[in-house]
Amino acid sequence: MQFKRLTALALATCCIAAVTPAIADTVQAPQGLDQSATLLLTDLPVFAPANGLAQSIVPDASTFAPKPAATVASAQDTQEADAVDSDDDDDSLVAAATAKLAGHVDGHAREALLSFAMKLRDIRYHRGGRTPTAGFDCSGFVRYVFAKSIGLDLPTNSASQFLAGLSVKRTEMKTGDLVFFRTRGKAISHVGIYIDNGQFIHSPSAGKTVRVDSLNEAYWSKHFAGAKRPEGIAKI
Repeated sequence: MQFKRLTALALATCCIAAVTPAIADTVQAPQGLDQSATLLLTDLPVFAPANGLAQSIVPDASTFAPKPAATVASAQDTQEADAVDSDDDDDSLVAAATAKLAGHVDGHAREALLSFAMKLRDIRYHRGGRTPTAGFDCSGFVRYVFAKSIGLDLPTNSASQFLAGLSVKRTEMKTGDLVFFRTRGKAISHVGIYIDNGQFIHSPSAGKTVRVDSLNEAYWSKHFAGAKRPEGIAKI
């Protein structure tokens, strides 16, 4: 019975020492205990509270601190300014392209356009592509042909190219005129360069290459939106 009491006392002392290390340092084995009980009290390991772990769990208050109002407002102002600049850039692009196309080019411009365009057949379609190496999308192909063959700069997308040209009746189209299509809804979404006899050259879509198609084909006839003549070749 006495040994059980001694054992219970030893366990109680150990628990107190585990919770409060400072107390554990002052605990002494009661006098009168035999050697085994003394060893039980003094040799059991004492675990200090995991202070380091507790500190690592507590998040830094700065993590959740709200950003200064000035910073948030600045970001919003920047986004709004970018949106306005984007609209202004589109308008400026069309105006600048129209001004550049108003110049005159020599009488062989249409032939030069067609000859250069035909050399680019079989180059793969690539969305956003602007060069033979990267591949072409429809507007990138048209812009590259005009810039490299006769030195005229066109806008960068089919919708802007449509706005920058002069309207041409289908029966009056000439080599080098631009033909436009609405392939996705009501907006202008595709462009090619007219050749002759109802044919045009363009970069169609993903998985295809620059090629010649006919306006009389069912698909292109259905989606045809009209023809435009860049001002730079309007008088030749």
